[in-house]
Amino acid sequence: MDFLHLVSRRYSVREYLQKPVSNDDLEYILNCARLAPSAVNRQPWHFYICKTTESLQKLHQCYDRPWFNTAPMVIIACVSHSEEWIRQSDGRAHGIVDVSIAVEHICLAATERGLGTCWVCNFDSNKIMTLFDFPQGTAPVALIPLGYPNTNITEKNRKELSEITTII
Repeated sequence: MDFLHLVSRRYSVREYLQKPVSNDDLEYILNCARLAPSAVNRQPWHFYICKTTESLQKLHQCYDRPWFNTAPMVIIACVSHSEEWIRQSDGRAHGIVDVSIAVEHICLAATERGLGTCWVCNFDSNKIMTLFDFPQGTAPVALIPLGYPNTNITEKNRKELSEITTII
């Protein structure tokens, strides 16, 4: 599949079949994330895979939406602040940017495998930190539900190229 076709097929899935994701697909998707670029190759990410009933129930306390609860697994994408690169000129940390690139690799790899995802940022990060006891300096950036879509591709509403580009 060419890249433009792949990105046009990726959409935010908000209803999943109760069909497990194979270990082979999960490993492929996580390897795609592992290969994402990062500032100064720091790779300041860690991915927690929630697929047990116990871990999913904990996670649902942090983002409780009926559609989210249909996903058979969720990846918690975290930044390790001690590993992120910080730009010297302005002190801007790039860990969240790096994790975001890796998360998009997850979303696109899942699409390639016929799986669906949705990028979720509207969650209670403090509650996740408490319930999952992440290491010091680690923080959740995004939740990525992962599974087989129980919906069809929705039409994308995107700005025209001329609205988002300027040649200078």
